[in-house]
Amino acid sequence: MSSSSAGPADTGPPDELLLARAARGERDALDRVLRSEEARIYAICRRMTGHDADARDATQEAMLAICRGLPGFDRRSSFRTWVYRVTTNACLDELRRRGRRPMAVDTSSPAGPVATARGPEEAIAARLTLDAALARLLPEFRAAIVLRELCGLDYAEIAEALAIPPGTVRSRIARARAALARDLGNPAPVDDRPTSNS
Repeated sequence: MSSSSAGPADTGPPDELLLARAARGERDALDRVLRSEEARIYAICRRMTGHDADARDATQEAMLAICRGLPGFDRRSSFRTWVYRVTTNACLDELRRRGRRPMAVDTSSPAGPVATARGPEEAIAARLTLDAALARLLPEFRAAIVLRELCGLDYAEIAEALAIPPGTVRSRIARARAALARDLGNPAPVDDRPTSNS
């Protein structure tokens, strides 16, 4: 996956005062918190589910879970990491619910790395090809690679968000990258971006 698949620009998480007000049930504060995260949540859900309608459903479920869970958010992790965990769980629940339905992605577009897209048509075809490749991954591998490549989390943050050991994160990402490289016609997986906690 390339930087061209990155999600919305990072505006920073809500500040502690706003989160405290939202946790107390102040409607305007809660609305502001949800608005600050909605585009990011949807981007994760879209990549995880590969389907616009399912992504909207998972986004709604994630937003509801954030509303319900915010009063009990204990701040042992960052707010953003907690949002990623809630969102990933909502996506996995959505994938389980629709288990008998095939993923609606367009597999007819020619395969090729996302980074080679030039015009709007090529960019759309590349995105659909990437969605199809992601759809073929097991959900747990898809979650790890989406959190890494779309959200830019390091291994420790992904481990915290998915509640799995860092070694498992590393293994899942390596396997996901190898599968994506194969499916996208690029036998040499892209090198990992170094981070302080990788």
